[in-house]
Amino acid sequence: MISRRRLLAQVGGTAGALACACSPTHSGAADAPRSTETMHDPSRMPTLFLPHGGGPWPFVDVGFGDPDEWARLATYLRGLGRFRPRAMLVVSAHWEAAVATVTTHPSPPLLYDYSGFPPEAYRLTWPSPGDVTLARRVRALLDVAGLPSAEDPQRGFDHGTFVPLKLSHPRADVPTVQLSLLRGLDPEHHLAMGRALRPLRDEGVLIVGSGMSYHDMRGFGSARGRDASLAFDAWLQPTVTAAPSEREARLRRWQDAPGARLCHPREEHLLPLMVVAGAAGDDVGTVPYADSVLGVRIAAAHFGDVTAPVAT
Repeated sequence: MISRRRLLAQVGGTAGALACACSPTHSGAADAPRSTETMHDPSRMPTLFLPHGGGPWPFVDVGFGDPDEWARLATYLRGLGRFRPRAMLVVSAHWEAAVATVTTHPSPPLLYDYSGFPPEAYRLTWPSPGDVTLARRVRALLDVAGLPSAEDPQRGFDHGTFVPLKLSHPRADVPTVQLSLLRGLDPEHHLAMGRALRPLRDEGVLIVGSGMSYHDMRGFGSARGRDASLAFDAWLQPTVTAAPSEREARLRRWQDAPGARLCHPREEHLLPLMVVAGAAGDDVGTVPYADSVLGVRIAAAHFGDVTAPVAT
């Protein structure tokens, strides 16, 4: 659970002093360079790995972080509203289960899985409907791939889902299903899960991985965290943009990357990337957003999105 008190104590006033070393390479500007990738079926939805920030940050005064950095992240997330899928399948870093589990609640409630924020953080709404048909389709595809699955008729949307999607799709009119991570946190298992779900992209479903490319609560706002995040980002960006076979091989061995365990003492915030990369198939990735947040470097990755501006 995200704790405001812990982040305030950890980050304090140091993040701003460190942020200059992690300056943005893309801020959502309309004139940013575009991807040159052309081999793409325009009817196929892309897959996205996005950073969801800290707690309910876009909607209340969280009291930490640089407002300009938060604003640039919000601009990037709002830009994702250009996608109008039939439905969304979201893999959030904040849900793990023994087997791949989907939500089947017809009107999922919100899970305010953070603490210490102002009262309005617990009154946020995002009433996007669920989609039982999509949930059952996900299970059927996983079954074909030999991957066990389950469904949860009670669970709602955690902040890894509702916070970024409240920015990108504020009307909450796109049916949405959440899919858990696997508790063992094995990268190959999550790549395989993504590969199994690849057909959804041709069925109008936007597959979203919601996490962070850096997530060490003790490292935010520190020189150690900044340096580790820069080293990891220098590995991550060419990994995302590599040829698909090389991309998967590098992601399987993510722990060998520079600064890997300093950035991810526990990898639940990175593993949504594995699912969307597995679902990407032969689509080459782009990095449309890379910036500093809380004194560390974070990035997003899109696969099959020829409209994405590219970080330089």
